[in-house]
Amino acid sequence: MNQEGIARYRGYIVVCSVISLIVGGVVGYFTPRPQSNTPIVVSTALPAATLFPPPAPSPIRVHVTGAVLAPGVYKLPEGSIVQGAVEAAGGPAADADLERINLAVELRDQQQVYVPRQGEENPPSLVSGGGDSATTPVNINTAMSAELETLPRIGPTTAQRIMEYREASGPFGTIEDIQNVPGIGPATFEGLKDLITVDS
Repeated sequence: MNQEGIARYRGYIVVCSVISLIVGGVVGYFTPRPQSNTPIVVSTALPAATLFPPPAPSPIRVHVTGAVLAPGVYKLPEGSIVQGAVEAAGGPAADADLERINLAVELRDQQQVYVPRQGEENPPSLVSGGGDSATTPVNINTAMSAELETLPRIGPTTAQRIMEYREASGPFGTIEDIQNVPGIGPATFEGLKDLITVDS
């Protein structure tokens, strides 16, 4: 083969190589690529924490006495006021003096509500006691039976004796003088001394 033939042959080889590269690139471009084998992760929202309803508030216990139709101890919803306690006790009696008691006062557990009567002099504390608060000392010179009965070991009979004693002998000079009342000895006085007063 002469030199001219060799050159032409080489030219063909170069052209064919270029064409092969172009065709290979085009085929590779349009050939679908295989799907990735990487697993698809689906995020699932965590279940919401279970919410428990708050415990229902415990009712309060209130002792309603005085000029009401049905005196007694009543369970009332937390946050109740004096008016609710009076209504629970059947409502005010005909001779109740509601002008002397604040019906809007909010009550606490173990309190006593006393509804005074019209014309009543020196009524006991209208709202007293309470398991979560300090109790106002009972003035044994002015307290009536209902308030005296809130004291430990003082029932209706002893409360009546206290009132009869001060009517007959005058007001108590000291708290120790309450021991002069029949039925109240040193043991009873020991449980009373921090809960009573003779001061105005």
